Amino acid sequence: MESYLKENFGGVQAKHSSDEALRRWRKVVGLVKNPKRRFRFTANLDKRNEATAMKRNNHEKLRVAVLVSKAALQFIHSVAPSSEYKGLASKLSTSESDGLTTSADKLATRRDVFGVNKFAEAESRGFLVFVWEALQDMTLMILAACAFFSLIVGIATEGWPKGAHDGLGIVASILLVVFVTASSDYRQSLQFKDLDKEKKKITVQVTRSGYRQKLSIYELLVGDIVHLSIGDQVPADGLFMSGFSLLINESSLTGESEPVAVNVEYPFLLSGTKVQDGSCKMLVTTVGMRTQWGKLMATLSEGGDDETPLQVKLNGVATIIGKIGLIFAVVTFAVLTQSLFRRKIIDGTYLSWTGDDALELLEFFAIAVTIVVVAVPEGLPLAVTLSLAFAMKKMMNDKALVRHLAACETMGSATSICSDKTGTLTTNHMTVVKACICGKIKEVDGVSDIKNLFSELPDSVMAILSQSIFNNTGGDVVLNQDGKREILGTPTETAILEFGLSLGGDFLAVRKASTLVKVEPFNSAKKRMGVVIQLPEGALRAHCKGASEIILASCSKYLNEDGNVIPLDAGTIDHLKATIDSFANEALRTLCLAYIEVEDGFSVNDQIPTDGYTCIGIVGIKDPVRPGVKESVAICRSAGITVRMVTGDNINTAKAIARECGILTEGGIAIEGPDFRTKSEEELTQLIPKIQVMARSSPLDKHTLVKHLRTKLYEVVAVTGDGTNDAPALHEADIGLAMGIAGTEVAKESADVIILDDNFSTIVTVAKWGRSVYINIQKFVQFQLTVNVVALVVNFSSACLTGSAPLTAVQLLWVNMIMDTLGALALATEPPNNELMKRTPVGRKGNFISNIMWRNILGQALYQFLVIWYLQTEGKWLFGIKGDNSDLVLNTLIFNCFVFCQVFNEVSSREMERINVFEGILNNNVFIAVLGSTVIFQFIIIQFLGDFANTTPLTLNQWIACVFIGFIGMPIAAIVKMIPVGST
Repeated sequence: MESYLKENFGGVQAKHSSDEALRRWRKVVGLVKNPKRRFRFTANLDKRNEATAMKRNNHEKLRVAVLVSKAALQFIHSVAPSSEYKGLASKLSTSESDGLTTSADKLATRRDVFGVNKFAEAESRGFLVFVWEALQDMTLMILAACAFFSLIVGIATEGWPKGAHDGLGIVASILLVVFVTASSDYRQSLQFKDLDKEKKKITVQVTRSGYRQKLSIYELLVGDIVHLSIGDQVPADGLFMSGFSLLINESSLTGESEPVAVNVEYPFLLSGTKVQDGSCKMLVTTVGMRTQWGKLMATLSEGGDDETPLQVKLNGVATIIGKIGLIFAVVTFAVLTQSLFRRKIIDGTYLSWTGDDALELLEFFAIAVTIVVVAVPEGLPLAVTLSLAFAMKKMMNDKALVRHLAACETMGSATSICSDKTGTLTTNHMTVVKACICGKIKEVDGVSDIKNLFSELPDSVMAILSQSIFNNTGGDVVLNQDGKREILGTPTETAILEFGLSLGGDFLAVRKASTLVKVEPFNSAKKRMGVVIQLPEGALRAHCKGASEIILASCSKYLNEDGNVIPLDAGTIDHLKATIDSFANEALRTLCLAYIEVEDGFSVNDQIPTDGYTCIGIVGIKDPVRPGVKESVAICRSAGITVRMVTGDNINTAKAIARECGILTEGGIAIEGPDFRTKSEEELTQLIPKIQVMARSSPLDKHTLVKHLRTKLYEVVAVTGDGTNDAPALHEADIGLAMGIAGTEVAKESADVIILDDNFSTIVTVAKWGRSVYINIQKFVQFQLTVNVVALVVNFSSACLTGSAPLTAVQLLWVNMIMDTLGALALATEPPNNELMKRTPVGRKGNFISNIMWRNILGQALYQFLVIWYLQTEGKWLFGIKGDNSDLVLNTLIFNCFVFCQVFNEVSSREMERINVFEGILNNNVFIAVLGSTVIFQFIIIQFLGDFANTTPLTLNQWIACVFIGFIGMPIAAIVKMIPVGST
């Protein structure tokens, strides 16, 4: 079976599967009972290709529109000054500095006039739609036809109501199956709807009534002033008001990969595009379905997400079992029909056919069809979706938002985690605790009056330090609506601004004293940020900050303690390098601040100078390790997952943090990005398995590491990231984990799971849930295959040997619902336990149906078959059954024993290897509810619905015997689990 699955269903990956692989397994599956339900969560490739072609056509139209707008703008600029665009703000009753007023009436009026920033969505499907889909099952339709003919023939021969019992029994069973199936599917759809709402929660920085605040993109209105920075998604159509070095990636709209420079000369910003570099203020001019993005979305009908590898594999299992079941059904029908003809020939009545004969033949056909219903495990692929939906909902409570279905099961196979340091392993609450200004090292941690700590330094030094801190920043200092000072920006920027303010600096005063001429935002490759400012007297000065050793290498001078600019000599360089190492060895992130006087003639289009700087000082920023990280790393190690730290920090800082987290161990290698890049492919193959820390890494280094782990070492890699530059690595990884709090929208869009609390421990929780999904599906498959094997063999062997089937169509439909819909609900929703993280990763290389599963299936199936066969042959003697209805009583006992065997086997299936199957059972309310409802319905069917289900009420002793026979399956299962087999 496994070789067949690998050949026909093994080409589908968790991400980036080829169309060929996706189409191959669809061809193999062929005829299915209910395509609408079976393929509900399968990508519609034809619709997807149609959408791609439409998107390409729209890209071309938009590209032409953009070119036309550029030409029009060039003409406008030749006759009118660009500043006239800003006149639009006053016409929209807004201002660049204060934004819209927050008056509820005015905002409501604006909403009515210009619309809201929401896109039209497909209507959610109601419960009746799922009922209709469940009715599309081909076998149920055939059974319905059987029921119809049974009603006609039965009423004609036996009258009403006796003649209608068999037909109505089948109809009632069909309706029960349909409504339970529809309820389960509808519940899943509601879970996915809730998850979709979470995925679309995006906030942006907006100025309203003079205050900077965070708003949901759905609350944006025309006239809002939005602040955009690297990694943000443009939330609406608008105009550039002010900003620096703004590059926009418009590929989602136009298909063009080259970023577009947006400025006052070309001010258009389009919804759905992404900020690749720089920052700006944007005036919102169009929202919702009136935006270019909204118009594009209105024309598309997406084909859905790719199916997951586990869904595809289970489609393969269902296909194999379905074919076997179909053969058994045909043979069973042939044998039963042959027995009827043989009996009539012996009786000499083969030319005389009565209504009873027709009903018997119809019952044989119904049994054959029902065998197909039971044999084809249509619920297997859907059980994956049920388990994934359950896991995704629960993971939301554990601060992990899953964006793609496949991510859950992929994380269960993860063998390597390449983690960021900042915010994932550390708290992301940064403070400056040490500073070396003008060669003087000061401990500032816990000092109440930091200003006095540096009081011996000249005012000129303090002025240039404040100028560097407050101008060369991506952060901001604002007053919030409560009138309190608030620092906005990344944790690093916040820490430095806080340090500048504690030195007595005045952010607004310093900013107003000079004019920003050019800004080069922080770049992960260059590891520096720079600005050029114009001083009050007209001179130009550049400030830069960044990785200490890189900025120091750009310096040729430094400020001494007297405030004089002195050439850097070897001794001073050694002192500063020793300071950097000293800070780094204390696990501090170090940044160097420097400046240079810029010559006249500098243009905005020129690059900011890269050398000749004067060193102002070095700051050491503390970012404490998160509580519980060391324990989580240890859990990963015991679970067979290697944790690697990839950071842009100094190697000494990285090593100190890695040791504290338990990542860097004896024999592990810490390497810097520049050194990593010089290695050959052969060297990398030898080196990468030992790498535990990569410092001063670039986005390309991270991508190379991930790619090498996946393609050369065949590991299943999870990667964390929060910035735009992390997107390639997140996209390349088997599972990308974006940081929800610190992450940019670009990083989140490239990720498969968003870690909402930026905590490494949450990543371990995701891995645990991933393993739980895989194991739960294996439990369900084990349970379902056991029922399949027994039901097929019992009915087939009985038909061949006795000429009758002990389980009727109605009874088999009930058994099918127990093992399919209810079984999936019970076993596929088991919560994870800590034992899961004491095993090796699952899924990628091993057989899905393992030897352990086959052992359990065959052991339990053998017991059940022997019990039922013994009851068929010796049951009347065993229970002392006599009289005209002895056959009916015996068949009722067989049916009851069979159902209780499944009830107790369901409990045994909670653990595939452990003997104790009761641990944690009361924590799973769904499991208890399913077991309880199964027993209650079984009692009702036996005691009160005999006319419809072909049963008769049983005595108390008979009930106890049935329950006991079912219970014996549990110790049998425990004994079978002791038989040693290979795990693969």
